Amino acid sequence: MEDQHRDRLIGAATDLAPELSRRAEEIEAARGIPADLLDDLRAAGFWRMFVPRAHGGHEADLRTGLRVLEALARADGSTGWTVMIGSETPHLLAMLPRERFDKLYADGPDVVVAGGFAPQGRAELADGGFQVTGRWGYASGSRHADLVFGNCVLTGDGEPLPGPAGGAPELRSMLFPADRVTVHDTWHALGLRGTGSHDVEVSDAFCPAEDSFDLFTGAPCVPGPGFVAPLVHFVLHLGAVAVGIAQGALDDMVALLGGGRQRLYARQSLADSPAFRTQLGRADLDVRAARALVHDLADELWAVCATDPAAVAGLHPRISATLPWVTERTAAAVDTCYRAAGGGASRDGSPLQRRFRDIHTFSQHAAAAEGWLGNNGARLLGRPVELAY
Repeated sequence: MEDQHRDRLIGAATDLAPELSRRAEEIEAARGIPADLLDDLRAAGFWRMFVPRAHGGHEADLRTGLRVLEALARADGSTGWTVMIGSETPHLLAMLPRERFDKLYADGPDVVVAGGFAPQGRAELADGGFQVTGRWGYASGSRHADLVFGNCVLTGDGEPLPGPAGGAPELRSMLFPADRVTVHDTWHALGLRGTGSHDVEVSDAFCPAEDSFDLFTGAPCVPGPGFVAPLVHFVLHLGAVAVGIAQGALDDMVALLGGGRQRLYARQSLADSPAFRTQLGRADLDVRAARALVHDLADELWAVCATDPAAVAGLHPRISATLPWVTERTAAAVDTCYRAAGGGASRDGSPLQRRFRDIHTFSQHAAAAEGWLGNNGARLLGRPVELAY
């Protein structure tokens, strides 16, 4: 990626950050990004961040994308998450036939897809495609998406079709224009409330075969390192959002201490407390370590994708194990700030309360589950890895 485009994207995120921070409470109350801010995010080029240059996008490298997502999440966790989901659109659409991919970007690069990864739908074989019924949860950004997908179990005559290995049923994702999908207002959550992660549903809707794709094992129709093993990239995107949320909490804590914050019954201000300085110092290093690990693996992944795509599978165990560790360390840093801030942090409207709720909601994501750490343990022991993207 050319330096000027990289600098423009990162600069746009930095420039928008103060406004996003100022309106974070509004974003949360709306349970979605307000229309004018969506326009700002679009104008900044974030939806097209990873879109190929041939299709009007920036074709950003992975490290640039991570820096943008962290900067946005540092300002507001929900915005960072929402941009993450929207910017990953070309990775998903690249699983379609190339002709279909080109057509979807024919009118411009700012296409946004939302949807559900869990196979909560059924797609019955039909002439030229599939008849689809399903309801999928956690479809972040579904209110402003142009297209919505849902992962499905394929069926024939109402019975699940066996997968290639003859074991688990065959899965395939079905893509629909947003106006053919019902969005149910279900996103009432502890944190990340501004992501609008509602349920989406279709009932007996026809999906042409060319609008279906294999989410987990499909081959991308677009060349380049950014489109090799996209779900592995997604894990690192998530890590950048977690780091951003935690860095924002540290920022909030330092700003709070600037006013001489002193806990009730304490003999000295927090800033003068050796015990708190130790806690804050540890929290800062936790966040720095998490960021460094995400960036280090991003550089390694990018190099392998560019030179030896077949070797990416060897990185799966470490990368899949990275997110639960990053989540653990960033949550610990946020917890340190929240506890030290005292009773005021528990009030609605407190930035630290929002960071606390956001990171603990984040920690419930399936990709952040502790079980993924076992991948790395299996790798170290030379044992088979049972779970990996």
